[in-house]
Amino acid sequence: MGVQEVDVHMTAGDDVRSYANNSAHQKIGISKARHVLDETLKEMVADSGFPKCFKMADLGCSSGPNTLSVVAQIMGTIEGLCELKNVDELPEFQVFLNDLPGNDFNNLFKLLPDFYKKLNDHPAKNKGQLRCFISGLPGSFYGRLFPTNALNFVYSSFSLQWLSKIPDGLEKNKQNIHMAMASPPEIFDAYARQYQRDFTTFLTSRGEEMSCGGRMVLTFVGRSAEDPSTKDDCTHFKLLASVLLEMVNEGHVKETDLHSFNMPIYTPCKQEVEALIHNEGSFNLDKFEHFLVPWDAHVEQENTEDRASVIGPKRSVPDYRRGKLVSDFIRAYTEPVLASHFGSSIIDDLYVRYAKKLAEYLSTEKPLFFNVIICLSKK
Repeated sequence: MGVQEVDVHMTAGDDVRSYANNSAHQKIGISKARHVLDETLKEMVADSGFPKCFKMADLGCSSGPNTLSVVAQIMGTIEGLCELKNVDELPEFQVFLNDLPGNDFNNLFKLLPDFYKKLNDHPAKNKGQLRCFISGLPGSFYGRLFPTNALNFVYSSFSLQWLSKIPDGLEKNKQNIHMAMASPPEIFDAYARQYQRDFTTFLTSRGEEMSCGGRMVLTFVGRSAEDPSTKDDCTHFKLLASVLLEMVNEGHVKETDLHSFNMPIYTPCKQEVEALIHNEGSFNLDKFEHFLVPWDAHVEQENTEDRASVIGPKRSVPDYRRGKLVSDFIRAYTEPVLASHFGSSIIDDLYVRYAKKLAEYLSTEKPLFFNVIICLSKK
C-alpha cells in the first residue's frame, strides 16, 4: 500500500484543527536547526560564490506559515552575506515548494501575496526588491522531480521520516501500529529495509538533480537508540495504539482494522543515516547534529512556575489542556492516515480519548522527540 493510497498529507485548511494552526512544535524544531542552515549557506557561498539565480527546493513543504518563513530566512541570510561581501546585485531566487499531490497547496498560495508584498517593501538593493519566484511542485521526493543539475540548494524539514509506502511483512505486528519494543524482530527488519530503499532513492535522485557543490539541509525525527527493540522512541504511537485497542474492545473499531494498520513512518538512528549516505556515494556528510524537543514544548506556558515545569519536577496531576494541545499537534499529521484506514466517524472520539491518555502520561513523564539535522554537499 503506497503513501498516496493511504492519503499521507497534513490536515488541510486553516481552521483550529488544521496543520497550519497546529505546527508550532515544528516551528520550534526549525528554530533549533537554524544555525546549521545559516552556517551551510555561508559555507556554500564561500566555496561557490553567488549564482545569478539561486535555485532551491523545499521537499515535503506541507502548508501553513512555517514554509514561507524558512524561504524568507534563507533569502535573508543570502542577502546578509551579499552585504558583507559588497555584492552590488542580489541574486534572484527560484523556489520550488514540493509535497505529495494531496498537500494543501492552496493554503500556501493564499499566503503568497502578503509574502511578496513584504519582499517588495524590503529596502534591498537591486531596484529596491528581493526577486523571488515561487512554484508549487506536487510529487514524491522518492524519485526524480527536477532536470539534471537544476538545483543549488535543497531543504527539508520533518518530512523524511515518512516512508514511500507501508513496509511489506508487518502482518505479525497485530496491536502495534508502529515499531514498538513488543514488536516481533521481523517488524524492525521490514521497516529498516523500506527506509534503506527510500533514503537511498532520495539521495540518488537529488544527486542527479543538484549541481556540483550544492548543499542539502535535512531535519527529521530520528531514533536515539541504535537497536529499536531496546527503547520506545515513538511512545506517542504506542499510546495511540492503546486508544485504538480500547475502541476495539468497546466495539467501535474492528479488530481486523487495527491488526492491519501501521504508520508509514521510520525514525532512523545515526549509524543508519551515515551508512546509507556513505554507500550511496553522491554526497559528503558535512554535519550531523541532533536536538531534543519535549512533546509539549509548543504548549503556551501561562506562568513562571509552569514554564519551569518543562525541566523541573514531574507533574503529578493530569493537565487535560496540555494533553489536548499535544493531541492536536499529533492529530494534524496523523488524522488523514487514520481516517483513510478506519473511517472518519471514529476520529473525534479517538482524539478526545488520546488527549486524556496523553494528559495522564505527561503528568508523570517528560518525553522528548529525538530530532536529527544533517548537512550534505554534492560531490
